[in-house]
Amino acid sequence: MSKFRGAALALCLLPGMAPAQEDSRSILVLDASGSMWGQIDGVAKIEIAQGVVGDLLRTLPVSQEIGLTAYGHRTKGDCTDIETLIQPGTADRAAITAAVNQLKPRGKTPMTDAVKMAAEALRYTEDPATVILVSDGIETCNPDPCAAARALEEAGVNLTVHVVGFDVSDPEALRQMQCIADETGGSFLMAANASELGSALGEVTQAQPVYPTKFVAQDGPNGGQIESPLIWDLRRDEELIVDFERDSSLGIDLTAGSYTVSVLRPEDEASVEKSFTVTDTPQTITLVLPSSLPAASVSGPEAAVAGSTVPVTWDGPDAEGDYLAVSAPDHNGYVNYVYTRDGSPGQLLMPAEPGEYELRYVMRDGRHTLATQAITVTAAEATLDAESSAPIGASIPVTWSGPDYDGDYIGVSEPGKNGYVNYTYTREGNTLNLLMPPTPGTYELRYFMKQGRTVLATRMIEVTELDATLDFAPTAAAGSELPVTWTGPDYDGDYIAVSEVGEKGYVNYTYTREGAPLDLTLPAEPGTYEIRYFMKQGRTILASQTIEVTEVNAALDVVAEARAGASVLVTWDGPGHERDYVSVAATDMPDNKYIFYTYTREGSPLLLKLPAEPGTYEVRYVSASDRPTVIGRKSIDLKPVEASIDAPEQIPAGSVLGLSWDGPDFKGDYISIAKVGEPDNKYISYRYTTEDSPMVLKLPEGPGRYELRYVIGQGHRVLYRKPIELTYEPQ
Repeated sequence: MSKFRGAALALCLLPGMAPAQEDSRSILVLDASGSMWGQIDGVAKIEIAQGVVGDLLRTLPVSQEIGLTAYGHRTKGDCTDIETLIQPGTADRAAITAAVNQLKPRGKTPMTDAVKMAAEALRYTEDPATVILVSDGIETCNPDPCAAARALEEAGVNLTVHVVGFDVSDPEALRQMQCIADETGGSFLMAANASELGSALGEVTQAQPVYPTKFVAQDGPNGGQIESPLIWDLRRDEELIVDFERDSSLGIDLTAGSYTVSVLRPEDEASVEKSFTVTDTPQTITLVLPSSLPAASVSGPEAAVAGSTVPVTWDGPDAEGDYLAVSAPDHNGYVNYVYTRDGSPGQLLMPAEPGEYELRYVMRDGRHTLATQAITVTAAEATLDAESSAPIGASIPVTWSGPDYDGDYIGVSEPGKNGYVNYTYTREGNTLNLLMPPTPGTYELRYFMKQGRTVLATRMIEVTELDATLDFAPTAAAGSELPVTWTGPDYDGDYIAVSEVGEKGYVNYTYTREGAPLDLTLPAEPGTYEIRYFMKQGRTILASQTIEVTEVNAALDVVAEARAGASVLVTWDGPGHERDYVSVAATDMPDNKYIFYTYTREGSPLLLKLPAEPGTYEVRYVSASDRPTVIGRKSIDLKPVEASIDAPEQIPAGSVLGLSWDGPDFKGDYISIAKVGEPDNKYISYRYTTEDSPMVLKLPEGPGRYELRYVIGQGHRVLYRKPIELTYEPQ
């Protein structure tokens, strides 16, 4: 619809408007001077006028004879550029609209002479006549519009000139327009935009009420609305209102009466025509074109059980992505579907909810439904049988009957809530074991169909409390093994644990399957703790009792000084737990870090290897019952060690070198030869110091400057370097 149409077509006869002579003939005089190229809200005034006038013409009474005069539309600077384009009569409104739309503003504003020419065309001296002037500017040709209007009024039988000033602000222009209307007994109205122009023209022409009417086309009796461009024609009696308009739909405001609309689809030239009547309400007219879609059929059972899979036979284009669907009759989309590429018949899953549905063949391109068949989905039935009560955490037998679809399951749920606490698949058998919740209360056993988690049957069950007991010594040493006697359900995965008071979880635990009593490792840190019986499901605590964990210490006896990299004997006295160990560490290392260690299970005394770097270290007794904790420590100073190598300074490359050495001879120490500047842990050849001194070392083939090195195996630290030059010739 034109952007101006709403301004004119929404008009009705306004209260208090100046009545026009019912049987008079009239001419519309339209300003087409150059000033009409001016814009309102970015649209030229001539375009606004063309749109409003075109829409207005459809609302005039059929009996009203009307013509069209324009000025300033052919030449520039010409006061005689006035032309009566349509003689007054019952001319085709479309012809008048076409003439208005062809106007191109160019010239001056001879509005007075244009009114005179229109009056003469109406034979105003013989018959009643009405002239409707629409102008946007001041008279630029006749020096005295008032005098001219007065003369026309005096000579005429019953001449009325209505004047509409369109976007006029010049005081002199307003005075001239007012004078023309006053002298001829007409109305002077002002309009600032499209809406006001439409209202003004409606007021002086007695426009009839109009009603919004929409036209759409449907692709076949069962198809959807066509969205591609179509060709529309609209007639009222013999008058052509819309001619060859191209759009997917048509919207227009029409006066009351009988009309005929036709639509044509360009792709296949299919067309349809329909007659209708416009009354006093808006309406949508639907024209049904022959279907443009391929033929298809779909066939399945008339009824099926909810959740079942039924065979659906089909015939159709089988294009890529086409599918069979089961859908609610009045809804787009689907509940379930299967692709046609899977063959015919397709195996289609029925909805979980009973009711009336449709089997559909759906073409993927455009999601067009090509064929349908009604199907009734009946309710699926199920039953449940079990004890009326069971203790928390118990696995109870549940006997059931039902469809047993793949993925169906029996669950235990909180009443009034969706989902479940625990479940077991029905594929486990008609009597299955179902785990009860870890919290006592009233619950529901439910048969769940997998699709949509649909509940087919329910049964109430009371889940009751379950007792457990604990018995152990009230105090025990940190890190020790505590014997705990217990009673309880001993479900798979249950365990006895020691936990911090007020905290969840545990420090250490032992499974109840280890028997009663069982040994529980206590924390290394002294303090008040809780021994707890944990049911695995939900970490549910069935019993708890406090215990006081007392502090333990350890004593170490080790030399105050030793050579770096050596091993020393350490005598210890401590709890001797299975994972306890004696370590050597830098003084700033945390309790759980070390350089070397030996387990206390090796006995006392034990052998502890020392770091290769000199410095002050700590020998530590570490209790490792839960987290490593140092319960005894003693400082030790590691002194540097020295080494030397005795060998010639020059020797032929590729020969065998005999050398003597002196050094700590720690396990893993070795003598190597390497190029000067290479990293300490790199070498060309080497021999372990476990061989006696002197030793024989194979030399590289290439001449150059090299180093003989005494290397401590721990960390590959070089204790001594001796330069040596390999030559071409023996020295």
